[in-house]
Amino acid sequence: MKLTTNQSAEISDYLRIAIDKDFALTVHVSILAIFAVIALVFAFLVFQRFVLRRHFRDFEIEAAEFGLGDQKITLKPNDLDRTVAYRIWVELSTRKIGLKIDLDDDVIEEIYNSWHEFFSVTRELIKDVPVNKVRNDSTRKIIHLSIEVLNEGLRPHLTRWQARFRRWYTYQLTKDAEAALHPQEIQRRFPAYDELSKEMLEINSRLMAYRAKMYELVIQKA
Repeated sequence: MKLTTNQSAEISDYLRIAIDKDFALTVHVSILAIFAVIALVFAFLVFQRFVLRRHFRDFEIEAAEFGLGDQKITLKPNDLDRTVAYRIWVELSTRKIGLKIDLDDDVIEEIYNSWHEFFSVTRELIKDVPVNKVRNDSTRKIIHLSIEVLNEGLRPHLTRWQARFRRWYTYQLTKDAEAALHPQEIQRRFPAYDELSKEMLEINSRLMAYRAKMYELVIQKA
């Protein structure tokens, strides 16, 4: 609406705008309008506090379950966090890495292959998270947790044992005298088998706990 000097416009019963001959602008707002705005702001804050935040309830993770110290991680997971957790859970659930190991039947070399594949998949998954989303506190915590599981949960064992075992195992497979033996029988002859297998089973237990926690995060009710 165009206003001229000494004219006023009454937008509604609650708002009036006037311009005098000196082009001074005067705005009159009804007290009812002010109360209405305050009421709307209050209603929005209540809605945000009791409705919107229901979808971001606290979710706690005990890092000790994964052998990562005694810290407690608290998240307010959003849909992206649940998507990341779901993809991790799928990888852990469809590879030997997240399933219970039975060294009477399972082959250590195949377990190491599974662990290596999980490394690669998790790295790609983390890299696919948009940079602007990493600013979210809970998303950043899930990414850091995943990296710690790789670097502190898996890497030390692989660094210590994988190359040593693979070289020994490959040599044993090529020996004619061992040709009739099953892989499980051969691997039990590894000189440090008891130490290696004990550590591997401990890591396996932690990874199963990690898988269970990711699934719990995915299905958490709002």
